[in-house]
Amino acid sequence: MKLKITFLILIVILGNVFFFWNDILDLYSKIFFKLPQIEKELINSLTKRIETKIIIPEPLKVQEKDPEAFLTEEGIIIWTNIQRNRQGLLPLEENSLLDAMVQAKLEDMFSSQYFAHQSPTGFAVGDLAKDFGYEFIVIGENLALGDFKDDQVLVQAWMDSPGHRENILNEQYQEIGVAVGKGVFNGVNTWLAVQHFGLSFSSCPQIDKELKAEIETNQEQIKELQKTLELLQIEIRTTRSRRGPVYNQLIEEYNSLTFQYNELIKETRILINKYNYQVTLFNECVFVGE
Repeated sequence: MKLKITFLILIVILGNVFFFWNDILDLYSKIFFKLPQIEKELINSLTKRIETKIIIPEPLKVQEKDPEAFLTEEGIIIWTNIQRNRQGLLPLEENSLLDAMVQAKLEDMFSSQYFAHQSPTGFAVGDLAKDFGYEFIVIGENLALGDFKDDQVLVQAWMDSPGHRENILNEQYQEIGVAVGKGVFNGVNTWLAVQHFGLSFSSCPQIDKELKAEIETNQEQIKELQKTLELLQIEIRTTRSRRGPVYNQLIEEYNSLTFQYNELIKETRILINKYNYQVTLFNECVFVGE
């Protein structure tokens, strides 16, 4: 009788151990066998399509000639920046490429005897910028012909003309080049003046292309890890025995890859934030005032 009772107790204990072991495996899988949380990270592109702009108001001719007329590049830049300062705008910095461009424009107008933004051969400020290697986002040209009394009077005449005023007070511009000269134009000895305004790509905060490439590489790796994890997930779920070395190895491999997956997501998020900050600074430079 005692033997029978002991045998029944042993059966109950073994049965409880068996069911308890299955409960342990279920708990283990709930803790470690986690589906990866797929995070969708977007890389900002430029918020607008960057289209280069060229601003060229109708060339200005003097209304009242002054026999004592005298113009200088330095004085025109000074008075241009005085006008900008009066409107709370930053001063323009003289740029050597723009200086070379305006000098070429001035000489070409005297040589070919034309007063216009486009030469008789169809050559304009955008073509000059290309030839001189000035990569611009926005560029402008002011022209003046005639015997203006001095630099202040010429700049004021441009300010009184809406199109020329727009160039002088354009808050996008950061750089300037000026050329003036006296020569024979249409048989008359007179002055010509050229202003070029610009915002070059190089003057804006640059976006790291290698950083973007690294982000895209990481994103591809994340996709591949995701696929591998999904396959492992299926394999784990379809494994008949939820115990033993084979099952444990699958769980271990899955958890290891999940850790890599999540770490790569964290790393990529940091890179994306850095990249997006660069894009924001670039956009603030390019699209200021728009």
